[in-house]
Amino acid sequence: MKRLNWAFLGISLLMVGCQHSSSNTVWEDTKTMGRYLHRRGKLLCNQEVDSRMVKSIDEFTGPQEDEYIALRDEDLKTYLTDINMPQSMESPGMIGSSIPGIEWFTRPSASLAKLFNTIFFDTDQYVFHSKASYQVVSNIAEYMKKHPNLYVFVVGHCDERGSEHYNLALGTRRANTIRNLLGKLGVSPNQIFTISFGKEMPEDLGHTEEAWAKNRRVEFKIYEKKEYR
Repeated sequence: MKRLNWAFLGISLLMVGCQHSSSNTVWEDTKTMGRYLHRRGKLLCNQEVDSRMVKSIDEFTGPQEDEYIALRDEDLKTYLTDINMPQSMESPGMIGSSIPGIEWFTRPSASLAKLFNTIFFDTDQYVFHSKASYQVVSNIAEYMKKHPNLYVFVVGHCDERGSEHYNLALGTRRANTIRNLLGKLGVSPNQIFTISFGKEMPEDLGHTEEAWAKNRRVEFKIYEKKEYR
């Protein structure tokens, strides 16, 4: 017990020393990487994490806190229309589901990697206005309509700024923006799932505008159900 107490005291002093040192950037990188590895480890072990599949439209509005994600006037009509899109009839990884959990979904490889391109967003935004991004979603929709056994997780990410809850909500909205657009383009809602990792899985660990731009993104993970005859 004494050894544990001394170990705990040593770790506490080390953390305090790091927080008050001049190497704040290094400390922030360490914390970010620690969160990233912790969340990814729990995900691979199929354990419960804060980042999760959206099951109710009530979750789409985000946490009731002082921080919130404001709807812009030009987005309001689209938002009110999109919320009626039905959820999938199956939840990946749940008992009785024919679709496995997200750990079985993989990043597209080979030719599909060029199809399922990452989509980027402006700061605090979950609606994109790029024609190139729209074309990416349109191409994905055409492919998925031709492959009804292909399932996609739309994964929302954010940069490091803002609280964890704020970014989980923002990542959720980014993922739902893509899901809703795929649905409007004719993809079955049963093929599309969403998940938000907020700021916990950055593509770039830097603390610059360039790094943040890389982290404000939506990525795709896919799973193809094989038919056995």
